[in-house]
Amino acid sequence: MAKGYGLPPGAEENRALVRSRLEEIAAGGGPRETFTVEWRGGPEHLEVIQVPVGSLYYNPATHRIRAQAGHDPKQAEALADDPWSSDSQAYLDRLLQVLPADPARTDPEFDELMASLKEYGQTDPGLITHEGILVNGNTRRAALMQLFGPNHAMRVAVLPPSCDWQDIAAIELSLQLRKEHRRDYSYINRLLAVQELVDQGTPLAVIAATFRTTAERCRQDQWVLARIESLIERSKTADEQLSLVAFEDQAEKFRELHRAYAKQYAVNPEKAELLLENRLAAMLLGFAKTDVRFIDHDFRDRYLSKTLPDSEAPAEASAGVAIPGLGRAVKGPSASLGAAKALTDAVLHARAVSRPGSAAPPEAAAEAEKEVVRLRVAMDQAISDAGRDARIKKRKQAAPARLADAGRDIEQCVTDLVMSRAQRSLDEESFDDAVTDLRQKLEKLAIETRRTVQHPGDGVTWLLETFGKAR
Repeated sequence: MAKGYGLPPGAEENRALVRSRLEEIAAGGGPRETFTVEWRGGPEHLEVIQVPVGSLYYNPATHRIRAQAGHDPKQAEALADDPWSSDSQAYLDRLLQVLPADPARTDPEFDELMASLKEYGQTDPGLITHEGILVNGNTRRAALMQLFGPNHAMRVAVLPPSCDWQDIAAIELSLQLRKEHRRDYSYINRLLAVQELVDQGTPLAVIAATFRTTAERCRQDQWVLARIESLIERSKTADEQLSLVAFEDQAEKFRELHRAYAKQYAVNPEKAELLLENRLAAMLLGFAKTDVRFIDHDFRDRYLSKTLPDSEAPAEASAGVAIPGLGRAVKGPSASLGAAKALTDAVLHARAVSRPGSAAPPEAAAEAEKEVVRLRVAMDQAISDAGRDARIKKRKQAAPARLADAGRDIEQCVTDLVMSRAQRSLDEESFDDAVTDLRQKLEKLAIETRRTVQHPGDGVTWLLETFGKAR
């Protein structure tokens, strides 16, 4: 069930204004502008009227800024207590204008919207309830207010009087996901929208169809959101904690992390948890996804332990975790996993305290920033070492891999020969030329193999003996 937010203080005045405008249109008899939405399972054609932008209210339930609403804890608390107050509405106004990943900066797309409205005017109508709550067009209202002030008339379609908060949530999602919609939800707000539908009992197949994706992708979104919420909880300190906004620009990294984690979990769950913690620490320190790919389950033991001080060496493995009421204990996490989680927690705490706008004392914020830099330097060196080893391994595997590809091509050639024999279609002269060319290349391969391989196995020995004239 969708959360309710009550009614704004100007609800009665807006009802009267909307009713009178609708009556004027009905009495006019001329051509009418309508706007079609999905309403409780079917299309509904709504009348479009004009309402002063200053009379309208931002929708506190809009999915567009759900993640960003917690950026300022004090204002977020005030928004939850009274979403219709002037301060709360002003907070929503600002959030609709900023970059999802950095609420301190104005979104260039908002500037483009203002320029378009100034030059061409409003092309599509917004969508409101009879009480003046904007279901669609919140960002346009913010732009029109800046450009023309509260008395400017905004074209809006009007939902039926029985519209409730569950209708508002459903309609906003359906409008957002129309192909012609110009501005997508941010990454985290999309995750929140998916989870909201899951919580309402919507089947995963229906959610996938709604978002034009797959059920597997929706399950991935759920997994990612659960990890993010866990990280936020783990980041809590006496003064601060991270917000959802901190993870807005991590979409591709989280998708790759989920794929790597799922693949490893199917083989070894503990190694999957190690990979998860190791990569999360690097992601939180701001490393690119191309760097994060070098991090595996053994990353800490092989590389990071060499660049971190002795004070951050792995702790002893826990004796076990007691099961309440049974008087038994199960094996606890390994020392390596405990150390990996401790490092991730250290990065989370330092990031929370040192983030812009932190309420922590300046001295604490400065110390946390130094800690972030120190851990990043250690991580950078470890990733460089891991990357170097990965490149060496790739070079070592390049020649065998190419030879394996050639073997598959020869195997296909055998199949092609059989088919050509049945059809008597083989060009024997061309085939002979190709075999001669293959022999020359194998002779070259034998020469370089003799120079490179120190301890020949059966395969290499055959190659050298078969092409014995190669020197």
